[in-house]
Amino acid sequence: QVQFVESGGGLVQPGGSLRLSCAPSGFTLDGHAIAWFREAPRRAREGVACINYNDGTTTYADLLQGRVTISRDNAKNTVYLQVNNLEPKDTAVYYCATGAKCEYYPIIPLFANWGQGTQVTVSS
Repeated sequence: QVQFVESGGGLVQPGGSLRLSCAPSGFTLDGHAIAWFREAPRRAREGVACINYNDGTTTYADLLQGRVTISRDNAKNTVYLQVNNLEPKDTAVYYCATGAKCEYYPIIPLFANWGQGTQVTVSS
């Protein structure tokens, strides 16, 4: 089955940081845009960031401006999301998915190969 495997989530105190990983199962990332989304309890899924894998260009959601960095490791065929200065409102399941290009981000129906997500809980 073609999908992503997300990892790196956990329980972190406010002000802490996490690096989430997104690795594909069954395909390579060449030619894709890879986006991170998150879904908090009782809230709609929302976009966090996107990267065009081939040229590394990125797009970020305003809601996390300055606190997140999306990056890629070509050798590991993996995309990362670094989130700093975490706040309780960042508590959510974080997912990654592929799209044709980041110009389509964050239109959820245009992204596919969703993983199971990784839970991030920010609490003291």
